[in-house]
Amino acid sequence: MARTGGTITSIARTMPLLYLGTAHAALALACALGLAWPRAVAGFFYHSWMLALVHLVTLGWITFSIFGAFFIVGPLALRIEMRVRRLDYAAYALGLIGLVGMVGHFWIEEYSGMAWSAGTITAGTFYMTARIAVSVRRAPIPAAVRLHIILACANFWLAATMGVLIAVHKAAPLLPGFVLSNVFAHAHLAAIGWATMMVVGIGYRLVSMVLPSKMPTGPSMYASAILLEAGVLGLFAALLMQSAWSALFGALIVAGLAAFLGHVVWMLRHPVSKPAAAPRFDFAVAHAACAGVCLVAALVLGVGLLVAPMSAESLRAAAAYGVVGLLGFLAQMVVAMEIRLLPMATWCWAYARSGYEVAPPSPHRMRDRSLQAIVLAGWVAGIPALAAGIALESARLVALGAASLFVAVGVAGVDHIGVLYSPRPRLAPVARRRTRPASVSAHAASATYKNTRETSRRIGASIACASRNVQTAYIPRGKTAPQ
Repeated sequence: MARTGGTITSIARTMPLLYLGTAHAALALACALGLAWPRAVAGFFYHSWMLALVHLVTLGWITFSIFGAFFIVGPLALRIEMRVRRLDYAAYALGLIGLVGMVGHFWIEEYSGMAWSAGTITAGTFYMTARIAVSVRRAPIPAAVRLHIILACANFWLAATMGVLIAVHKAAPLLPGFVLSNVFAHAHLAAIGWATMMVVGIGYRLVSMVLPSKMPTGPSMYASAILLEAGVLGLFAALLMQSAWSALFGALIVAGLAAFLGHVVWMLRHPVSKPAAAPRFDFAVAHAACAGVCLVAALVLGVGLLVAPMSAESLRAAAAYGVVGLLGFLAQMVVAMEIRLLPMATWCWAYARSGYEVAPPSPHRMRDRSLQAIVLAGWVAGIPALAAGIALESARLVALGAASLFVAVGVAGVDHIGVLYSPRPRLAPVARRRTRPASVSAHAASATYKNTRETSRRIGASIACASRNVQTAYIPRGKTAPQ
């Protein structure tokens, strides 16, 4: 249950859990393979096994998590309906088959099959990104947020097309230029143009929910979209042509991310009161902070690589840059997002099952904090160890980092299952069960007719109080986000 404009809409359950479950399996598999064959990760990065691991992270973990989360973020934060259609299941099936095929053919070095698999996953992901772009166009949210999300989808289409061409090029050479330059261009367009742009766009809404704080407004939010888009398209072209202008476009990307971080600082300076059940130490905020540190480190490494000549040392630094950027920043931002979104969605699903009669426990009390501490420790230890292992070509450090992340992913999965099967409110009798209200006002009015404390109600004052309490408890007004 979430507001879409002036109405309340339900949140899909099966489809987001399919995507999120597949994403966890993909990241766990990537960590397990890195743990089993650390020497394959510690050496030169451009080989088929390493490409399989990278795509398990970029497509399997990051992209599938974004798709799954959008079925929850849409109703909760973007005020759009994301009703599940039959084509959604077909797109998921294409994406899953394509992902398995890509990783499998990379692993056995069968490039013709890998090209067909790339086309299959591209078909499924094209549908999902197109649906996201069309849905966001009608969303009653700031236009700058819509621009970030639509540009992210457009960049995904370009990056996916380039990926398919590179896959075909493996079997039948057709692309001009240096192969590593083509790969770097594709990787930056996918990581920055698609994933980072989407994180920034949704971040303008979600970060304020996580902190919590007021939401930023105004034309200044356009700066990050314009600078990021100009920078990533320019960098894509410069890397393809091996141009010296790549440093300039890299500076534009840094400026775009700095504009977003400036808004995050503004949110930190404009907090709102936390829910009563919110813990003092928030693990979602902790993961987001760690991701921010990794982002700064990735920017420093990335700018340095753009101005440094290519050498054996720069290639090792490039591999560490990929770990810090993809796993440390983007993958860990997904972790922070899931920590907050999954309990909120579970709360809505449980409330709907009770016939909108019995409010479930607070989402802040659904998680096991000891498990969350293990997850945070695994990420904090795993990312530096893995980056250092790749940079120093140390199989032992790579194995240590992969093991830490594998434990973190597994424990996080256990915690997520605990959230999904947290104590549920009992169903109300059918005769008394409330149907889904058509509007917030109707919900508030109907709530006043239930005297839960069996005490006398004052005429007028109690109705006004109940109306105010229900509407602010579930759908906050003003510039604050739902808690």
